[in-house]
Amino acid sequence: MKAFEYQRATDVAGAVASHAGRDDVRYLGGGTNLVDLMKLGVENPSVLIDVSGLPLDEITVSPHGAVVIGAAVRNSDLAAHPAIRNGYPAVAQAVLAGASGQLRNMATVGGNLMQRTRCSYFCDTSKPCNKREPGSGCPARAGDHHNLAILGGSEQCIATSPSDLAVALTAFDAVVHLATGTGERRIGLAEFRRLPGTHPEIETNVADGALVVAVELPPAALAASSRYRKVRERASYAFAIGSIAAALDVRDGVIAESRIAWGAVAPVPWRAKLAEQALLGAPATPASFEAAAGAELERAEPLPGNSYKMDLIRNLTVEVLTELSGGQR
Repeated sequence: MKAFEYQRATDVAGAVASHAGRDDVRYLGGGTNLVDLMKLGVENPSVLIDVSGLPLDEITVSPHGAVVIGAAVRNSDLAAHPAIRNGYPAVAQAVLAGASGQLRNMATVGGNLMQRTRCSYFCDTSKPCNKREPGSGCPARAGDHHNLAILGGSEQCIATSPSDLAVALTAFDAVVHLATGTGERRIGLAEFRRLPGTHPEIETNVADGALVVAVELPPAALAASSRYRKVRERASYAFAIGSIAAALDVRDGVIAESRIAWGAVAPVPWRAKLAEQALLGAPATPASFEAAAGAELERAEPLPGNSYKMDLIRNLTVEVLTELSGGQR
């Protein structure tokens, strides 16, 4: 690991000021992703600014019902909080589906949103990777891509987002609060991360040095009966090969509103807007759910090694929506 300078931030403004204008500085929260990447040589910061001690570790409910989650809240505390367990169970389920208990006790919400892909080519510095070294190529397209993107990828990159939590937060229109050198900024989580396009090395739509200080979940009545389901290649401690966060509002057998986000199928948590549109006013039946998933998958571009994800995410969507509607498949 490259030698680095360690600083402990005492306030948000000071942390942001210390980062300003430098691309060799990183914020350190729980370190469960960043430190791993430093050991691999993927990340080589000259300075680490430890923000884990900042007063950003509370979860509050606003008077109008929004839940504001501090960026330094540990994942395990998030999953256990009554406002999350009762109001947004899919979020709690997503956290509990990720990593191990030890990692959840260490990892922070802000760090979770900033974590980088686990694509094997990205994590191996002996291999080319456009995300790590722009212009070097994307060997995954012709190589091992069995767990990479079928939606939203490009010729330059088909890496997937690894976060379970971000999928559930995306389904419920979470808003990220940022501290920047010019003041606070807010951006919807759906716009927070970028699709790779021709510049996969640029992963977010926020300026370098911006610090995630909180995530806000707006009120959503249907979220109280939401669900997160994850499919993985072994029983525990594995990243998803497909996942879904979903909620339904069904009235007299007809769908009045739905929320659907998919994980492990795209470079970002994938909000299935076309599927949601297809379900509006449709009967709450497995046939409707399958048609809606199919509408979303019309823009998929699977490769030979990951084409199985087409059936996987379609079947997973039908299964979870059928359970939410109270029906039988």
